[in-house]
Amino acid sequence: MDVLIRVRDMIHTGHRLLSHPLSGSVKPGQTPYKSIMMTKEKGGLDAESLAIIEAGITVAGKQADMTNKALYTEEILKDFQFIDLELISD
Repeated sequence: MDVLIRVRDMIHTGHRLLSHPLSGSVKPGQTPYKSIMMTKEKGGLDAESLAIIEAGITVAGKQADMTNKALYTEEILKDFQFIDLELISD
C-alpha cells in the first residue's frame, strides 16, 4: 500500500503512470514487492493515471492482509523479487 499511495501522491504532482500498478497475476496482498514505472517529467494532472492508481489502491486495500508474510522464507522472497523484476522489465 505504501508504494501505491506514494505513486498516487506523485501523480498529483504531475507524473504519469507508465505501467499498471496491478500488473501480473500475483495479488497485492500476496507479495511484498511492487515496482511501478512512472514518468520522470511532470506535466498536468493526468486523470487516467489518477483513476488507475485509485482503483489499484481500492483493490490492494481489500486484499491487504491475505497472507502471513512472516512465513515467507528467503527463497520465496527471492522468487517474488524475480517475478516483480520480470513484470517491470517486459
